[in-house]
Amino acid sequence: MTRSPSRPNVVLVLADDMGFSDIGCYGGEISTPHLDRLAAHGVRMAQFYNTARCSPSRASLLTGLHPHQTGVGVLTYADLPDAYPGVLNDRCVTMAEVLGAAGYATWMAGKWHLTGSRAEPDAAWPTRRGFQRFFGTIDGAANYFNPTSLHRDETPVPESELPDDFYYTDAIADAALGFVTDHVTDHVTDHPDDRPFFLCTAFTAPHWPLHAPEGDVAAVAGRYDVGWDALREARHRRLVDEGILDPAWTPNERDPEVPAWTDVEHRAWEARRMEVYAAQVEAMDRGIGRIVAALEDAGELDDTIFLFLSDNGGCAEGQGAGYMDEVRDRIDSMRVRTRRGERIYRGNVPEVMPGPEGTYGSYGKAWANLSNTPFREYKHWVHEGGIATPLVVHWPAGIAETGVIRQQPFQLPDILATVLDATGVEYPGTYPGRDPLPPEGRSMLGAWREDRAPDEHTLYWEHEGNAAVRRGPWKLVRKYPGDWELYDIGADRTETHDRAGERPEIVAELARDYQAWADRCGVLPREQVIAVRDAHPSWIARQAAHR
Repeated sequence: MTRSPSRPNVVLVLADDMGFSDIGCYGGEISTPHLDRLAAHGVRMAQFYNTARCSPSRASLLTGLHPHQTGVGVLTYADLPDAYPGVLNDRCVTMAEVLGAAGYATWMAGKWHLTGSRAEPDAAWPTRRGFQRFFGTIDGAANYFNPTSLHRDETPVPESELPDDFYYTDAIADAALGFVTDHVTDHVTDHPDDRPFFLCTAFTAPHWPLHAPEGDVAAVAGRYDVGWDALREARHRRLVDEGILDPAWTPNERDPEVPAWTDVEHRAWEARRMEVYAAQVEAMDRGIGRIVAALEDAGELDDTIFLFLSDNGGCAEGQGAGYMDEVRDRIDSMRVRTRRGERIYRGNVPEVMPGPEGTYGSYGKAWANLSNTPFREYKHWVHEGGIATPLVVHWPAGIAETGVIRQQPFQLPDILATVLDATGVEYPGTYPGRDPLPPEGRSMLGAWREDRAPDEHTLYWEHEGNAAVRRGPWKLVRKYPGDWELYDIGADRTETHDRAGERPEIVAELARDYQAWADRCGVLPREQVIAVRDAHPSWIARQAAHR
């Protein structure tokens, strides 16, 4: 197939709860040869940011807005009349809607998580937000061997249709490459051969639960026996050697709540947790390799903007212990029994080795601290560990210089701006039945192609009261309900030296700008959201587990 170079395909691949330094081309020991290959022939962004949580990141990524503007300020549950609705609203349009209106075929495989209506289609389902074909889960966290809310377009996929060896990561990749091969082989008469496509592939890997086929886990056996301390040092060294980190940035010490590896009692169990996590990432990379191969076979890879990133930093969340049919904070996406009828045990206890379908655990703060090397904090927070993501860009037809690293800071709304710049598609001023807000992002094309910095570009974040603003070398950040901290991010990206006491004038200026942004974009005071939840204790107990 031949196509005008001004109409490239767009393939957007999103990982779930994966840290900054997990994949090989960002310093990790996890084997990701397919992503590494794309990076070697593309561009790596060293200072790209998400929004610290899954649903808000998806909303921002697909709409070019900040998540609060889209209605998804926290997650996909309605925070009642006085807080966020938790569903995509009518003030935004998605990348699929914009590209689809310009003649693109639009498909999605994987996790949606942008509506609380998990069983009945509503106006925020992917099929009603611009995606012509869909295979995946409407809900958030999924059992990898038997996910709930699995749909093909708007039709539920029954458990009886799943093969015995079903694994969700593989199924997402199957669907994605199926969309590509169908597009190539089925020349529908009312679509010319040069019709480009937009494919969004949203893996749930490596979000908990720690589920992976035993053969995949066996392939990484022993890799984590050396422990998190040695691995953090090795990752930091590789990040510096790659040119992603400035050697002048002081690496953060191990999280003070994490013990030294030499003091850990159940090392085999701890190592197994990270082995399963690594197996989840390697399965995702294997799926990405299959999608890339399909693009190559179709002669489409060079004319495709291929993007890979993560929705937030490594996740330090734990899991309440107990059998699923007994735990009180279980959410709907958690199966009670395996496909064979066995009870599923939820929790992180050394007596239960994670990986099989009958378990439901997470890898914990210590390994999340490794995933976010060399940064502070985790998913939920807007210090660098919560928001820094790898961003791999591959587009041979559009980027001449390859194998390069760019240090310019950007964030999620900039993805849509860049895609529209690259494709020549205009953002709509009006949309049927809606009044769309103007997009918030800036194009990255100049940085990708010529290492050119954008015009003054202030970045903003807020999630659960955790807030930040970055302009030039300065980043103002707070961990709710604490005070503002100030960092010279150019000299100290690892946030080790708080300058707030030394530069109160910069704190005051950035705090004013943050508040003006928050007011404009509909950021609700955290106290208001908490008050709503405190008034409904039974409701809050359910939502506390819906991560």
